[in-house]
Amino acid sequence: MKFGITFKSDMPVAREVKIVKQAERAGFTYIWSFDSHVLWQEPFPRFALWASATKTVRIGTLVTNPVVRDVTVASSLFATLQHISNGRMDMGIGRGDSSRRRLGKGPTTMAHLEEFVAQFRALTAGEHINYEGADAVLTWADGGVPPVWVAGYGPIALRAAGRIADGVVLQFADPFLIKWCLQFVREGAAEAGRDFSKIKIMAAAPVWIDDDLPVARRNVRWFPALVSNHVVDLLRKHPREELPEELVTYVADRPAYDYLHHAEVGSENGQFVPDEIVDRYCIVGGVKEQIRRLRELQAIGVHQFNIYLMCGDEEKQVSTYGRHVIGALNGGTPARTGAKKQSA
Repeated sequence: MKFGITFKSDMPVAREVKIVKQAERAGFTYIWSFDSHVLWQEPFPRFALWASATKTVRIGTLVTNPVVRDVTVASSLFATLQHISNGRMDMGIGRGDSSRRRLGKGPTTMAHLEEFVAQFRALTAGEHINYEGADAVLTWADGGVPPVWVAGYGPIALRAAGRIADGVVLQFADPFLIKWCLQFVREGAAEAGRDFSKIKIMAAAPVWIDDDLPVARRNVRWFPALVSNHVVDLLRKHPREELPEELVTYVADRPAYDYLHHAEVGSENGQFVPDEIVDRYCIVGGVKEQIRRLRELQAIGVHQFNIYLMCGDEEKQVSTYGRHVIGALNGGTPARTGAKKQSA
């Protein structure tokens, strides 16, 4: 299993670069950033700094969208960063959530996303595309086409991921829901004549390494609240009975969601989320519990676990995973003792 970390880009960039270097030394393979230009710092200048400070980790958006980023601009950004990083860029993409909703707009369509991905791959390969009736080409783009990871929750998005994605992003650490999602990815792959086994599966969620579960839950409760926005979207498109109860029940009494406090520890956005959902969607508990949960994900075919590193004490989370968890999941010596408690 590969391991990644994701920033929401609200900390000083110098500290962020230090954590990126620490994560590479600790055995992490991927470094990601949210791409929400109206909420947090712009990811692409930061990517250049990360690439210059590292040698092996892969770097990318988790996730961008095809509306805020015009395809010619996104392709030029990634093609340039391919040169800077020696071909270590990945693009995560979705329909557009926080960066669109904060501006009072909704997500785009999956058809638009699929067209964007096809054009992105052509442009970053140095090929010509028809861009709104004009010929467009990046003649200098010769650093390789970045792998594309598609984020989704519902049948429509997940089938599209099966048709076009190099990897799929599933934002929770719940084996039951991940298996439910993967059936649609398989269907999409079959529709396109693709080999499902070639598609990488990422589970992305926050962790809190502490046997004091009330403390742990308090630091990650924001995450199921974030997920609830996507669940509410699904309920607008699909009859409730077509969706798992484990996904939809907790949003029944959800209050209004304030995107100004998106992904914020302790915000009122998360107050409606019950402990059961926190424990399913996130990974909370000591080192042994972290390893147990990750082995469950590994057993169902998850290739990468991506820590949403935005709960506080980021350096300690990276260190603990590097010392005790990554090796245990990949043939090293399992941890014998639990980690010390993290500060709240």
